[in-house]
Amino acid sequence: MRFSYWPAPTMPWPDLLEMSRYVEATGWDGIWYADHFMPNGEDTSAPWAECWATIAALAAAVPRVRLGPLVTGNTYRHPAVLAKMAATIDHISGGRVVLGLGAGWQENEHLAYGIPFYTLGERLRRLDEACRVIKALYGRPSANFVGDAYQLVGAPLEPKPVQDPLPLMVGGGGEKVTLRITAQHADEWNVWGTADILKHKMAVLEAHCENVGRDPAEIERSAVALLFLSDDAAFLAKVRARGTAMPSNIGGVSEIVDAVGAYRDTGVDEFIVPAFNLGEKDRQKDVLDRFIEEVAPAFRCVTAAD
Repeated sequence: MRFSYWPAPTMPWPDLLEMSRYVEATGWDGIWYADHFMPNGEDTSAPWAECWATIAALAAAVPRVRLGPLVTGNTYRHPAVLAKMAATIDHISGGRVVLGLGAGWQENEHLAYGIPFYTLGERLRRLDEACRVIKALYGRPSANFVGDAYQLVGAPLEPKPVQDPLPLMVGGGGEKVTLRITAQHADEWNVWGTADILKHKMAVLEAHCENVGRDPAEIERSAVALLFLSDDAAFLAKVRARGTAMPSNIGGVSEIVDAVGAYRDTGVDEFIVPAFNLGEKDRQKDVLDRFIEEVAPAFRCVTAAD
C-alpha cells in the first residue's frame, strides 16, 4: 500500500513547503491538495491557496512523492486547459503527477466567482465529457471532439506528459453515475470512507466495470478518512463520544493497524491522511511519524525512502 499526506489549503506556503519536504524525507508516498478557492461556510476570509499553482511549486521543490489534486473541480477550468497544466507539471516533476478530477460540488465559490454551477446532472455529464477530452488530448497527435459542453478541432497537446498514460483519477462515490464514469475512464479512483464504505462502493464500481467491459483490476483505489491516532484513552473516548463529521479511524496503533488492514483487504491501494484535524505542524509531525513508523510497515515491505 501507499500512504499519502493531505495538508490543509489554509497552511501558509513556508509551513506547507516544510511539511511537504518532511513527509517526503520520512517515507510518505504522496501529497494531495484540495482544489477550492475559499472555505465552505459563512466565514470565507481564511487565506486559501490555489491548488494547481501550489502543486507546480511542490513539483519543483519536493523531489520524490506523487502529487495531485484531490480532486480538481471540473467546472473551474476547461478540460483542455487542465490537461495542458497537468502535462506541464508532469514535466516539472519528472513524471509524478496524478490528474484528479471530480464534478464539482461547492456551490458558494461558484456563486462568489460567477462560475456556472449547473445542475448535478449537468455537472456529471460535463465530467464525463471532460474525461474524454483529456484522454483524447493525451492519446492522439491532435484531437477532435464534439460534445454538448466541449469541442476540440485538431487540438494539439505538446509536449505530452512524461507518464504514458498520466494517471486520471476520478473522485467521488455517487453510485449511479460517478462510479460509471470511473469505470469507463479512470486509471485511479478516490473516495472518502471507512473500509466498510469502500467495500460497498467497490462492489458497485466492479458492477459498472462489468457493464462497460472494463477489467476492474485496471483501476487503482484510494481512500481518505480522518486519523485520530493516540495513546490517550480519554482523548479517544471524547472523540468517539462527540462523533466526527467525516469518516474517521480512531484508536491507538493496534486499532489503526486493524483499520488499515481492513482497507487493504478490501482492495485499497493507497490510504490518504488529511491533516485537517491534526493541529499545527509540530503535532502533525508527531502523528504522521507514529503512523509511518508504527502502522505503515505492516502493509509494505520497504518504505518509499528505500
